[in-house]
Amino acid sequence: MITEDIVYEQLKEVLDPEIQIDVVNLGMIYGVTILDEGKRVIVRMTLTTMGCPAMEELQVEIIQRVKQLGVDEVEIDLTFEPPWNKDMMSDEAKMVMRYLF
Repeated sequence: MITEDIVYEQLKEVLDPEIQIDVVNLGMIYGVTILDEGKRVIVRMTLTTMGCPAMEELQVEIIQRVKQLGVDEVEIDLTFEPPWNKDMMSDEAKMVMRYLF
């Protein structure tokens, strides 16, 4: 059975191509909705910036990763409300960022 926790764990495999931190720990995933007994999943997410050059790459990888769980249909609900900021990152991601930048 597909659960939100399972989807979040799978999304931790999706890395931002520029900084190599996963989208969950970056705080880019705002929510996961599971419909039709796990056959359909909606991933509500944002990007670190509008016009992010990695947008398409991230969305394709998210869809592929969630489908690996046996989901038939994955929809990306892209939003910029609220806008992403560094406070949304996990403590782990903040620590990695301090070392990188």
